[in-house]
Amino acid sequence: MRIPQIPKPVFRLSLFGTICGAVVLIKDYTKGKRYRSEERMAGKTVIVTGANSGIGQATSHDLAKRGARVIMACRDMGACGRARDTIVKDTFNQNVSCKYLDLSSMQSIRRFAEEVNKENRVDILINNAGIMMCKKAMTAEGIELQLGVNHFGSFLLTHLLLDKLKESAPSRVINLTSLSYKTANINFEDLNSDESYSESGAYKQSKLALVLSSKEYAKRLEGTGVTVNLVYPGITKTKISRHTDLNKSFISWLVLGPVFWLVEKSPEEGAQTVIYAAVEPNIEKTNGKIFIDLEEQEIPYLRESDEVDGKRLFATSQKWTRIT
Repeated sequence: MRIPQIPKPVFRLSLFGTICGAVVLIKDYTKGKRYRSEERMAGKTVIVTGANSGIGQATSHDLAKRGARVIMACRDMGACGRARDTIVKDTFNQNVSCKYLDLSSMQSIRRFAEEVNKENRVDILINNAGIMMCKKAMTAEGIELQLGVNHFGSFLLTHLLLDKLKESAPSRVINLTSLSYKTANINFEDLNSDESYSESGAYKQSKLALVLSSKEYAKRLEGTGVTVNLVYPGITKTKISRHTDLNKSFISWLVLGPVFWLVEKSPEEGAQTVIYAAVEPNIEKTNGKIFIDLEEQEIPYLRESDEVDGKRLFATSQKWTRIT
């Protein structure tokens, strides 16, 4: 029996349709889950760092829509003001404000915390702001920029707001991270990258430092009503990737651009797990975990030295930020 041949135009059209369907399915899968709770946040005060764009803006928008008082902590006050106006217009919530915060300056962090501590309450601190794979630069205090912003900045801000968070308990601290910490090490012999510097290595170290200090904070705050958890939002199209090779090289963009387009989330999609960690009432007492795609996971120590390194890093962080 002869099997009839499919005409080439039909075959090509069918193949094209199959590929398009697969792309749509993959793209839909990479969007992740959506947090659909209608939980209200009226009476709650939330601080979101880096709120003028990306995940920070999307998170601020959602929490404002739920009725929260949102403090958008940003370095670019012009961009913050424009984002704030958009949020107020969309949510009809006038209780959204911009406050200046430069995480690369401890003086700025202290001024911001002093002002915020005058608030009646602070229920949620979302440490969203960060920097990724930039050329070597230093903070105002001479700390390598990625380590200074991604770790020391949020570490100091959290410490300075702890009393207010405790007064407002139950309250939450949410630190955004990437999974790159899994391939990082804390180089205590050259923590500040004085002897050698790698854009990706410094970024990974800063994220591991954030993870270890978050676990240590969570332990120390047990029983206070303040929880500290991490969120991995997934690969999200935001300005944080502006220093990567993908955005600096046309060849890289040409080769990797379609792949990233396929797997990247929008800021609204990337914000879903952040919103979940801030809002969901059933995780009010969850502490020292990482949330990925709306699911709680343990934060494993990846190396035998991690627990010891976490304590050592915490003490080093206290020293470098001049806190007790």
